[in-house]
Amino acid sequence: MSSPDSVVTGLYREHHAWLVHWLLRRVQNTADAADLAQDTFLRVMGRQTDDLMLLREPRAMLTTIGKGLVIDHWRRQDIERAYLETLAALPPAHAPSPEARQIALETLIRLDALLDDLKPAWRCALLWTRLEGITVAEVATRLNVSVATAERYLAKALRRCYEQVYAAV
Repeated sequence: MSSPDSVVTGLYREHHAWLVHWLLRRVQNTADAADLAQDTFLRVMGRQTDDLMLLREPRAMLTTIGKGLVIDHWRRQDIERAYLETLAALPPAHAPSPEARQIALETLIRLDALLDDLKPAWRCALLWTRLEGITVAEVATRLNVSVATAERYLAKALRRCYEQVYAAV
């Protein structure tokens, strides 16, 4: 029986260069491709050794993990780009410090991931009430559901957010 380290080491040796090349075609940046390859293998290390030993198509698994990481990478880039555009529109006197910028950016990325995990109707109910300030009755109208259902959507969204935030603490 192979040890977990030897299984992952074998996968790494056999497929790392291929994975970096595959990722490079998607992200068009050598450093990002190398980072995403390392993140992919970190995720592989978190898997059960038995599952890895039975793996027939290691590149399919690496591709699946890599695709998810590439999507996350693109989303982070989009968020960062939008945040930097917003900052560029601020008067210099109101620009945050580099530390505050980094904290805000990390918070935005975490918030995006949290909102992405919500069901679409729940996400809409939460965002419309919080960002647009509309009432639950207006949410119900927009979603074409009863007020009670819109209230449940909002409650579920808030509960999920609460669970995610406080599960990390």
